[in-house]
Amino acid sequence: MTNALVIATNPQVSALLEAAGKVGDVTVLAVGTPAEAFAEAAKVVSFELAEGTPAEAAAPAVAKIVAGLDASIIFTSDASADRVLAGAVAAALDAPIFRGVKEVSAESVEVARFGGIATETLPTSQKLVLLLDGGKEVSGSGAQAETADGELAPAKVISEDTSAGTQVNLPAASKIVACGRGFKNEEDLQLARSLADTIGAEVACSRPLAEGADWFDRDLYVGVSGAKVAPDFYFALGISGQLQHTAGMQDSKTVVAINSDENAPIFKLADYGIVGDLYEVLPALTEALSK
Repeated sequence: MTNALVIATNPQVSALLEAAGKVGDVTVLAVGTPAEAFAEAAKVVSFELAEGTPAEAAAPAVAKIVAGLDASIIFTSDASADRVLAGAVAAALDAPIFRGVKEVSAESVEVARFGGIATETLPTSQKLVLLLDGGKEVSGSGAQAETADGELAPAKVISEDTSAGTQVNLPAASKIVACGRGFKNEEDLQLARSLADTIGAEVACSRPLAEGADWFDRDLYVGVSGAKVAPDFYFALGISGQLQHTAGMQDSKTVVAINSDENAPIFKLADYGIVGDLYEVLPALTEALSK
């Protein structure tokens, strides 16, 4: 049986543990986070960090620890700190690293390639480092954890500058209202937020509204270089539907598109399409759905 390893910098790893469990026995390497949460794992290894030491500083040590463990498939969250650890591990193991994981089984892993226009099936007999959405927080008690130590990179947190925004886990959302260039002004996004409030959805965007207009945080754009989502309902508002965006939402179960251009590529993916001015359609749609 192939063994799987989950590198966890926090307890939000339910999806990682589920995927790893399909491969075989699961070992958790808890980096700077209490080991008790991972009591259900077959084995837990704890690597403690002093206060003010970022998880990224443990990259050299984590790479050596993982190299010494009997694990072929390594799972990490697709968060910034975890990506640093994953990169160090992949280099130490001389293993490929993949995002866009679509299916995991005991025999193989299916990943999206070339922006989502193709898939590749990889055998679990080779070493792989896989980045997935971490999932929900797990909890437990009484985990018998081994302790590990190692050399840390000379990094320390000396100050923090945080925004007051609400953190959103887009990959876990069941409904998403996504905004595109069809919105003329930032204040007009309230039309989308009203729809989202009515149906209980999260609000997201295409890349230009996050990295061009700067109307959204960068972790809220959907696309090949952004979030990969597969909600039950995906509302594409004023989004043309270029590959860069659709690669991040093409697995949505039901897609509703609103665009003034009847030839917009998004309509090829849409289950329901409305050709019209979103400034007229959105208020009417929101009112209808509120009844």
